[in-house]
Amino acid sequence: MKTQAAVLWEYGQDWQIEELELDDPRAGEVMVRLAASGLCHSDEHVRVGDLPMQGLPTIGGHEGAGVVEKVGPEVTSVREGDHVVLSFVPACGRCWCCASGHQNLCDEGAELTVGLQRDGTARHHVRGRDARLMCLLGTFAPYTVVRETSVVKIKDDIPLDKAALVGCGVTTGWGTAVYGAEVKPGQTVVVLGIGGVGANAVQGARMAGASQILAVDPSPFNREQAKRFGATHTFASAAEARAALPDLTRGRMADAALVTVDVATGVVVGDAISLVGKLGTVALTALGPVTDNQAVMPMFEMAAFQKRIVGCLFGNANPRYDIPRLLDLYRKGELLLDELVTRTYSLEQVNQGYEDMRTHRNVRGMIRYS
Repeated sequence: MKTQAAVLWEYGQDWQIEELELDDPRAGEVMVRLAASGLCHSDEHVRVGDLPMQGLPTIGGHEGAGVVEKVGPEVTSVREGDHVVLSFVPACGRCWCCASGHQNLCDEGAELTVGLQRDGTARHHVRGRDARLMCLLGTFAPYTVVRETSVVKIKDDIPLDKAALVGCGVTTGWGTAVYGAEVKPGQTVVVLGIGGVGANAVQGARMAGASQILAVDPSPFNREQAKRFGATHTFASAAEARAALPDLTRGRMADAALVTVDVATGVVVGDAISLVGKLGTVALTALGPVTDNQAVMPMFEMAAFQKRIVGCLFGNANPRYDIPRLLDLYRKGELLLDELVTRTYSLEQVNQGYEDMRTHRNVRGMIRYS
């Protein structure tokens, strides 16, 4: 079939809207008609080359939901007409990580920047060339073909444009607080960076029972939005938060700092370490350039105060368990999803959506398909 897609041809350039030739799904694959795709910062990492794919052209997008249009042979978990969320991390259920309860680290995740099907071929073709898929998904297109391991069946009563959000940003942010930092009732938590992931880290901390949630972001708009999701205090910088913490915590400092900024740097990691007190946890979710290996690490302080840094991929969540669970929490009114989407765009407006993200006009922008 023929449709459209937003395609990256060279790092540093804008997404280009191209005609897409899409093949039918093969064994173990599913064609999905998408309802919506979130505009996540990870695709910006790909666009600028911080997170390079193994080849170009690449179709962007990795946060989506829709309806199963076709299934290939050997597909058993979904059928045509099912509503599904496309999870940015696949979950095969068979590898060591999946079997031990760490689906976010599924062995198939090693191919997220390869962007091809399991047999090493492509179903997406642009200008006669094979196109790779961001995180094996390519949700910047109204239709896509993905591995069965990347789709999670959900109940039909959840609006698909809201369900799309749990494919990446919501689950990642919420899980950073709940699983990564293991926030406990009564604790003080600092969230560094209030975008699509950070707003949900605030939600996760609130739902875990944190008594004080400090949101740190240079953007007044982002700081104001953080209050909607549970922030009790807001600051423009880590330095401002650090100055306020002794009075707020009787000198203990924060129990956890969640790093959800747009681009992780060694300075930001150092700031996060300085915000937590004894036995404090820094949960690192934000991505930096793959070549950046510099971090500011007060080694004596880390050892003497028993501080720890934990890495978080997809919020350390299990997509097949946590995606339906989070949507149940949305249904009960405990998880805010409607409030996350600041603006919606057509596929042709994808570059405007990212400009709005870069200039702090969005918590989460979203492409809606007709």
